[in-house]
Amino acid sequence: MNTRKVVYLFWTTLLLGATFGMLVGIVIDLDTYLGEGVANFILGAIWMFGISAAISLVAQMGFFAYLTLHRIALSIFKGPKLWNRVQIVLIAFAYFDLVFLRYWAFAEEGESLAGYFITPTLLLLFALAVAYVKQKETNRATFVPALFFMFVITIIEWVPALTIDIVHGTKWLWIYLTPLVVANTWQLLMLHRLYSKDDEGLKPKPGQPAEPTKSSSGKKSKKKKRNKKKK
Repeated sequence: MNTRKVVYLFWTTLLLGATFGMLVGIVIDLDTYLGEGVANFILGAIWMFGISAAISLVAQMGFFAYLTLHRIALSIFKGPKLWNRVQIVLIAFAYFDLVFLRYWAFAEEGESLAGYFITPTLLLLFALAVAYVKQKETNRATFVPALFFMFVITIIEWVPALTIDIVHGTKWLWIYLTPLVVANTWQLLMLHRLYSKDDEGLKPKPGQPAEPTKSSSGKKSKKKKRNKKKK
């Protein structure tokens, strides 16, 4: 993937995350934005756009950090089989931690635990849907890594919002989560599309060194023929 495609992925991810975060923030708190005039609405929208853009940058850092982690883990575990099992266990841990840790930290006396299952379950279902799309567009081997990224990495990026008291309100939880989910989904589903046919021809097979493409081998054979004729 060349520099132009990396820049394209960066800016589109930033703009999409910021735009969706801004829209969700305005819709959730619409009365506040509309109740104090046009100037307040514009300034509030710009402020929300800036916050969402910053959050989408966090999502981009998390994405490239996971790509690095994934390659290192594949080399440590000698392939995807064991590494996928480890990721499944971590997904289960992340789900129950998101439920019980939030309940222990923020639940009021007499509050039911059932309500704390809603957000993790919705996020897990969305992650499953995105992972399924990724699998359909690429191959079966991408399902578990895609699910892990969309669920566990998103939760890790969401932790600062979960640990701040002022953000505990439902409104701010969704405002922080929206840019993360949008940015992570876009990055995950765009990465394989940005590889052109030429890029795919240059990529080595798993466990094998890169092989020359047909065009390069053809050029070499032509050069050899020319040299023979000169001799």
